[in-house]
Amino acid sequence: MTNGEEEPLSPMARVFQSPGIDLCAVTIMGFKTKINPDVVLDALKQNVSKHPRFSSILSDNGAKWIETEVNVEDHVIVPYTDPEEIGEGGQSFIDDYMSRLTMIPLDRSRPLWDIHILNVKTSDAEAVSFIRSHHSLGDGMSLISLMLACTHKTSDPDMFSNAIPPMKRRATLSHSLKTKGWFLRSIFTIGSTMRLLWNTTIDMLLLLATVLFLKDTKTPLKGGADVRNNPKRFYHRIISLDDIKLIKNAMNMTINDVLLGITQASLSHYLNRHYDKKKEEDGALTSYQNNLPDGIRFRVACTVNLRSDIGFKPLADMMVKDSKCRWGNYFSFIFLPFTIGLQTDPLVYLKMSKSMMARKKHSYHAALVYFIIKIVLKVFGAKAAAELFDRPVRNTTTCVSNVIGPMEEISFRGHPVSYIAPSSYGHSHAMLIHLMSYADKMIISLAYDPTVIPDPHKICDDMEESLKAMKASLCERGLL
Repeated sequence: MTNGEEEPLSPMARVFQSPGIDLCAVTIMGFKTKINPDVVLDALKQNVSKHPRFSSILSDNGAKWIETEVNVEDHVIVPYTDPEEIGEGGQSFIDDYMSRLTMIPLDRSRPLWDIHILNVKTSDAEAVSFIRSHHSLGDGMSLISLMLACTHKTSDPDMFSNAIPPMKRRATLSHSLKTKGWFLRSIFTIGSTMRLLWNTTIDMLLLLATVLFLKDTKTPLKGGADVRNNPKRFYHRIISLDDIKLIKNAMNMTINDVLLGITQASLSHYLNRHYDKKKEEDGALTSYQNNLPDGIRFRVACTVNLRSDIGFKPLADMMVKDSKCRWGNYFSFIFLPFTIGLQTDPLVYLKMSKSMMARKKHSYHAALVYFIIKIVLKVFGAKAAAELFDRPVRNTTTCVSNVIGPMEEISFRGHPVSYIAPSSYGHSHAMLIHLMSYADKMIISLAYDPTVIPDPHKICDDMEESLKAMKASLCERGLL
């Protein structure tokens, strides 16, 4: 092993690799053909040395990256699989294998990543790869850019898979206001600034309360203090991205608003069903449809990209120093107060999510959280910064992350990709919800603690049913 140039870790990377956190990102990829391990090894040997994060190890104090030589064979694992023994239980075999890996930490004497190739057939893939990378290497946007740099369009193998549309942050001043006189523009700017300051103040006070004492209601979806140390399992479901776009256009909202509305609706129905079972077990049978207790506090940590340029860029551009779309962990989070309840009109969930996100976008909460963690890290060290990051996470119920993926089908060295399901483990939530678009699909990916949530498929069932109900309601009103 040869040590080379050293580079300091970013603030969030320091937090993620601290002993109390140790967060690991996961990318599960389904392929339409069996995977040739030799092809994977050859591709890695040619490219891994070009990426400093994947060819570096952590220093002893966890503060710097140290370049090192990489033996690719140590990072690619192909377990023996007996087709006769597995039979029709391919997905069960893969689920058990991945769950065991969540209890095996990455070897810190090597670069913090590995790839597991499982040539096992499931209902939606001929083979599956399970890619682990420590979250200190980079966030979801960074990892997706790396994946795009390593793949090609299936329709045109000579073209790299950079088919992700450019994205810009929305202007705070609408086009109609820009054409008005200076007096109206000034009134709007003053009002908007006052609202921004008010929202930010309220959000930071709520954050302080959450760090100190404010906890979510204990529900069947909220884990206990030991949930971080339990084995995690992964489950995914593929739904139609086209249906989501139809609802987005009809309701004049973003795809993220639609996904949050669907999530809010599905979790309400899931919890209602569980509270109904609890009443039956207690002998208190009821004919009421709504079994949810009043006043449930249910907050969702939602990740926010802090880069000034939020669109995807080529990997080479992300690695440039001072890039506006740079590689690393440049994200923060906000807390979304979900209203857990049954609605007779499914579109109410969409209206609530749109209003909630419009309010949260008009706040500096996410940027201030990142800034505070950075200051605490410098003044008090990584342990204090990790506790500041983790305390509000422990006191909320779940986390939702939405990442845009390739608009066209991609392939890796002649292996067409069927689906991409990002996730992570090492967190303090009993369940994480990751959402990622891919071609005409939207992949729902759950990481969950089976001792808390034994039936994740029912959550995905509720998400599908909520999507259908919203689409049907819009059709009835002639909006589709």
